[in-house]
Amino acid sequence: MANLKDIRKRINSVRNTQQITKAMKMVAAAKLRRAQDAAMEARAYSSGIERMLEEVMGRGIEPDAPAPHALLEKRDPLRHVKLIVMTSDRGLCGGFNSNILRRAGRFLFDGADLHETITAATIGRKGFEHFRRRPSVRQGTHHPGVFEELRFEREEKICEDLRQRYLFPDEDLDAVFLLYNHFVSVINQRVTLKQLLPIEPPKPLENEGATAKSGVDFRYEPSREDVLDALLPRYLSTQVWHALLESLASEHAARMTAMDSATRNAGDMIDSLTLLANRTRQAAITTELVEIVSGAEAL
Repeated sequence: MANLKDIRKRINSVRNTQQITKAMKMVAAAKLRRAQDAAMEARAYSSGIERMLEEVMGRGIEPDAPAPHALLEKRDPLRHVKLIVMTSDRGLCGGFNSNILRRAGRFLFDGADLHETITAATIGRKGFEHFRRRPSVRQGTHHPGVFEELRFEREEKICEDLRQRYLFPDEDLDAVFLLYNHFVSVINQRVTLKQLLPIEPPKPLENEGATAKSGVDFRYEPSREDVLDALLPRYLSTQVWHALLESLASEHAARMTAMDSATRNAGDMIDSLTLLANRTRQAAITTELVEIVSGAEAL
């Protein structure tokens, strides 16, 4: 059995850890509020531009007609695929990263027989370190420090690089998928796999009035192609930006939940160690009393 000095040292160590986890929980809660507000605002913009694309694509286009834009054109078969994995730069956030990386591993396993090559690009240090230890996985571009200073300008550069690689005829890229955590609540983050390229055209408009049902198209100025040239890159950038904000809010929520759990576990450990220290001290006092009584009787 450990002596009383060792137990008290252990209690002090656990108490110091508890103070650290409590402080990290408060910091994560403060960051979560800002990140959650930004994600909610981005949802409104994302749904708005998605409805705009539905309006443009849902009118005046036959179901079997060729795609009106190169970013909408489906390539069959999908030989070369890129998977963009969003993780955090730091740990101590529960199952935030492990859930994403587990889903990425399943995507790579299931797609091994469907695609010739699958390239894993990463946003976040944890994902980069994970795939770097696995030489069997073909690694793509790593984007470091994105979450340290989240800016729309840098995200647009990432999307511009994806568009150029997808449209360039010599590049071996047939589809791009995005894997990230979607923020649902503080205790719930949903792993989401989304196809970025080719952009999936929305379903034809239904129950949106007589104009949509009759297939009457808008009059575009200067043309439908010019509208799509401006709208589709913006739509792609909005989807990636929205995913970044959702992932950041999910990270802070997961870290706050993990630190709250760690703080409560540290409190339970302190209580059990305190009880053990009291029993050890009582046993030591009892032993000393027995030794004193035994010595007195011997005299």
